[in-house]
Amino acid sequence: MTFGTTPRRVTGMAAGLLAATTFASAALAGSVGQPAEAPVVSAPPPVQAYDSQSWTGFYVGLQLGYGEIDGGGLSGDNEIFGFHSGYDHDFGDFVLGGEVDFDQTSISLNGGAATADTVGRLKVKGGYDLGNTLVYGTVGYAFADTSVGDESAPFFGIGATYRMNNGYSIGAELLEHRFDDVGGVPGLDLDATTLTIRGSLRF
Repeated sequence: MTFGTTPRRVTGMAAGLLAATTFASAALAGSVGQPAEAPVVSAPPPVQAYDSQSWTGFYVGLQLGYGEIDGGGLSGDNEIFGFHSGYDHDFGDFVLGGEVDFDQTSISLNGGAATADTVGRLKVKGGYDLGNTLVYGTVGYAFADTSVGDESAPFFGIGATYRMNNGYSIGAELLEHRFDDVGGVPGLDLDATTLTIRGSLRF
């Protein structure tokens, strides 16, 4: 009894099956032997709460605000405006600097009994670097031109500056001046308060 299959055909089928098996084994061995490449993941940049650049450098700018004088039975107030220029040095957490500024005004005391026209200041500043914000105290000496003569006085105050970018900052400053014996009159002491908004170019 025969099944219609010759020895030659059986031999050919066996050879084909052996070749296919060998090829599949080689391909599988090559796949297993080559480790898969891990995907490259870039770490996100660190998040900074503020711009940590130094406050060290020169600056110039303008200010606009309000001035009030009171004392010795005299009082008056008016707008003030002017310019400023200075230098800050950042020591890390602490910033030390110096500044000169000049304000123009026309404050009339008691309807014209006296007037204050200009005031210039020499300042020393010290404060804390909070990143984009600098808060500081300041002291110095002021020189005023009035209708009763030139006057000088110490002053003190506080301020804050916010850096909008590397080249520009805005801020506010409150100063208290103490003028004694104004016009050479013993006991004629005047307190002058100024509040200004300031814009500065920084270099």
